[in-house]
Amino acid sequence: MAIITIYQGASGSGEELAEAVAESLGCGCVSREVLVEASLRYGIPEAKLNEIVEKGASWWNRFVENLEPYRIALQAAFCEIAVTHGQSGLVYHGHLGHELTPGFKHVLKVLLTAPMDARIEQVKVRGQINDTAARRYVEERDKARSRRLIAMFGVDWRDSSRFDLVVNLGRMSVTAATRLICEAARLPDYQITPASQQAFEDFALEARVKAVLAMSSDAPRSRLDIKASQGKIAVSGSIPNWLSEETLLSRIKQVPGVKEVDADIVRVPDLAVAEWP
Repeated sequence: MAIITIYQGASGSGEELAEAVAESLGCGCVSREVLVEASLRYGIPEAKLNEIVEKGASWWNRFVENLEPYRIALQAAFCEIAVTHGQSGLVYHGHLGHELTPGFKHVLKVLLTAPMDARIEQVKVRGQINDTAARRYVEERDKARSRRLIAMFGVDWRDSSRFDLVVNLGRMSVTAATRLICEAARLPDYQITPASQQAFEDFALEARVKAVLAMSSDAPRSRLDIKASQGKIAVSGSIPNWLSEETLLSRIKQVPGVKEVDADIVRVPDLAVAEWP
């Protein structure tokens, strides 16, 4: 069964649709809150995760702050959730899922959209506000989501080429959209194969190792490339001369699923603390 990511985008019916699809397919359904909770194990403060996932970064923060460790942690958490659900499949609704699993055959990425007038009306009813306030809210949310995706992945959610299926809820009901997505998920194009399953498991293990290393205090001064293959980790690159290779390998070996580690690492002077003549 496919992994299905539903990006609510320009619609307010993502949760309802995701739950309907999951029920129809008999698979699990998870939200942003589950992803954030799973990410906490990598040592990211919950407030920081919520800030990144909900609000996105301002242009200044994107310039001065490295968001790569947070992206890696979210990616690792998403993979863990997906692996837990296994062959039964998974439906995720949120604003990051479609970018957390790049290039896998059995991941169906859905973008929900709707006409601006319909979105404004939906916000008016939900928030008991007037037209002007509702329009401002919708426009600000769109900008925040764009900032978030650009800051984390360098892409905009409004680029429809990032998705397999675009569903306009202004033209069809949630019931019709559910049927459409379920039929797409059952197509041969989105079924798990032994090759795609192994590729995803390798990707998931690689993500877990990267997350553990990325959140360590010495990560900014290490330059490492991580590759995973059936439980074997190949790590190459450089570490600061005050960090021992044994310490690094010990961290990697403690990651669940790691069976063997092959290292090609060099130690280099730490320019951040080097004394210049």
